[in-house]
Amino acid sequence: KLVLEDVPPASYEITSSPTAPGGGDVHTLTINLGAPGHPDPIVIETGKIGRQASAAITLTRGESVLYATASRDKDVRDLNFLPLSVDHQERFSSAGLTSGAFNKRDGRPAEHEILVCRLIDRPLRPLIAEGWRHETQLLSWVLSYDGVRTCDPLAITASATALWLSDVPLIKPVAASMVGYIDGQLVLNPTLEQMKHSRLNLTVAGTKDAVLMIEGAADFLPEDLMIEAVTFGHNAIKTQCEALEELGKVAGKEKKYDTIKPPIEGLQEMVDEKYTAQLDEIYNSDLSKEDLSSATSQFSETVVTEMEEIFPEEKASIKGAMKDLMCRRMFVKAKNEGTRIDGRKLDEVRVIEAEAGLLPRVHGSALFTRGQTQVVATATLGDAGMRQKMDRIDGMVQKRFYLQYTFPPSCVGETGRVGAPGRREVGHGNLAERALIPALPTEDEFPYTIRVESLVTESNGSSSMASVCGGCLALMDAGVPISSPIAGIAMGMLLGDKGAVSDENAVIVSDITGTEDGLGTMDFKVAGNKEGITTFQLDIKCEGLTLDTMKKALEQAKAGRLHILGEMDKALTEARGELPATVPKVIKLKIAEDSIGKVIGPGGKQIRALIEDFELTNINVEENGAVQVSGFDMKKMEEAKEMITLLTSQMGGGGRGSRGPKPEYVGPEPEVGKVYTGKITGIHNFGVFLEILPGAEDGSTPGCEGLCHVSELHVERVRNTEGFIRSMNTETLEVVYQGKNNKGKYQLSRKAVLEQKGVKARGDSGPPRAAPQEMSKDEVSVISQAIENAITD
Repeated sequence: KLVLEDVPPASYEITSSPTAPGGGDVHTLTINLGAPGHPDPIVIETGKIGRQASAAITLTRGESVLYATASRDKDVRDLNFLPLSVDHQERFSSAGLTSGAFNKRDGRPAEHEILVCRLIDRPLRPLIAEGWRHETQLLSWVLSYDGVRTCDPLAITASATALWLSDVPLIKPVAASMVGYIDGQLVLNPTLEQMKHSRLNLTVAGTKDAVLMIEGAADFLPEDLMIEAVTFGHNAIKTQCEALEELGKVAGKEKKYDTIKPPIEGLQEMVDEKYTAQLDEIYNSDLSKEDLSSATSQFSETVVTEMEEIFPEEKASIKGAMKDLMCRRMFVKAKNEGTRIDGRKLDEVRVIEAEAGLLPRVHGSALFTRGQTQVVATATLGDAGMRQKMDRIDGMVQKRFYLQYTFPPSCVGETGRVGAPGRREVGHGNLAERALIPALPTEDEFPYTIRVESLVTESNGSSSMASVCGGCLALMDAGVPISSPIAGIAMGMLLGDKGAVSDENAVIVSDITGTEDGLGTMDFKVAGNKEGITTFQLDIKCEGLTLDTMKKALEQAKAGRLHILGEMDKALTEARGELPATVPKVIKLKIAEDSIGKVIGPGGKQIRALIEDFELTNINVEENGAVQVSGFDMKKMEEAKEMITLLTSQMGGGGRGSRGPKPEYVGPEPEVGKVYTGKITGIHNFGVFLEILPGAEDGSTPGCEGLCHVSELHVERVRNTEGFIRSMNTETLEVVYQGKNNKGKYQLSRKAVLEQKGVKARGDSGPPRAAPQEMSKDEVSVISQAIENAITD
């Protein structure tokens, strides 16, 4: 049962001191969120670092530190949109690591960094004053990472704070929080360890008045619980925003409104008077996407041409007035008539056609069409070697399931760049991926790695939710035994005043088109099965969304989701009972950890021979002795399994895997407590093998080799052994010999050497922090014995 420690009540305090370089003031805001289980306050400091930016802050929680800046160009650009860019970087050095790139420099943004950039951008963009046309850039870095909690919501709050303190006209302060659901309790900003047991991963951003952005994944949770979780997260946001308001009074710059062009007197009224009837006629014609696009383009050209004769050189303002009219007339039609510009009712979903088994040679495929949005989805199954590997500051992540989304320009009838995925593609793919994860079988139930690809072939709104539906059908076509079908739908909102907070007059529409997305004020994507939600994402263009409006949207979304699931059932009601012939078969077995070397052989010779001799696709051996054999001929796979069993039997079997006794070190014993310079012979998650004394010159006997456990590598915690050693760029380490363990293995310590030199962990003067749990040395000795066998075989 989850037990959360008591914390001080919610509060904040601002202090100032003349401690900046040159004697300037440093302002510090300390916020206690008052949430059980969240003892570390959020500390925001400004005035000490980055003083040439429009605003710069550091944000600290525990031992995690972020640095964020907001800057703008001096010149105003002639644009009809907000020129805002956002970049976020999780520096490897923040966790004591160095990039694995050739030049040892952090490179282009990783997928997770791109997703965080989107999380920062989405709640801030709608709150920058209308008409702001200075190039604006938000930058943030994770400078120190304690590995306790994710820094994602902190990145939003940090960038939002920098923007709030700058002269960029952000209307209100913005903050973020994260919510988990563990053992029936909502938990604010849960730890990474707690998140392993959470049924909810929710990030909320907003002002003290309303919610601006939601990004969440859940394990089939009901709509009511989602509303409760958003409310819970928003309460923490209120505390932060109230504190940021006060910080702005102390340390904020005066907002720059003088370069924002005021509305041209009489322009909007003239556009309304001259063109409302013409626009209503277009909206009431029930046109297709192509015809509507053609009609509105011609309407736009007419308005701009005619109005430029009256208001010369005011093209951007004329377009803005025209867009405002289009938004309001779309709202009026929906509010008064209960219909939309394509003739549908407010809660009506477009016509759906679904087909499974579209492609003959792929493992699973589906064509999903909803109106003029269409995707071709494919599913590919493979062994553990097909997992997607990503290097992050909290270690290597291996994904057993991943979905990749592609949005080519041809899907909207255009030409353009094709290549590496853009930020939008990464975000949409991640959203669809998280929607499907809760329905997947466990690895014990289904030992395959699964890759889904979604190619958008037509787009007119919500291709990410079409990817959820198409991806689900492709999985079922491939024979993946999912727990239930998953469908997704995108909801929209129309407001009479786009700049206001949603109210009782807000109109919620289901299954939005591209036009409704562009002219509306909300894009609320929700996916799940018949019982509950698996993922949802909210973006708005107004000042906020009330919880009452969100509840209404979720209820309407559920009805639409159930309808889509019914249409998907017509194509495929359940996963196919057999895997396609093109899918390699997989069998699993377990061997003793000290026999891993017999299967791998010297330099991988044995395992390659097994793959070749038995015509296998692959053999994957884990450090815990789990073996996965894949191939197409089940008879040969069983024969390979028998050979592996024979090779790893206690008698040693024979054949290629047989070997004599392992040679041992026969030189003088090392002295306990003495410092040795050891040559690195092996690097593993649990520690580093080093040769501290040489073997025979003729190579007949090995040197004296011991293990420096990961906990003995440094005075501070090392999270990624390989990255830590690689960052040192050395082939040797100074270590102290500490004697043998209970299995007769040599134990080494680099930490003892550092302590002898006076090196101390940061924060030693304060109260001790609980150390993260690591493998015991007894557990490590079992694994290290297996690795030693593999090396010496």
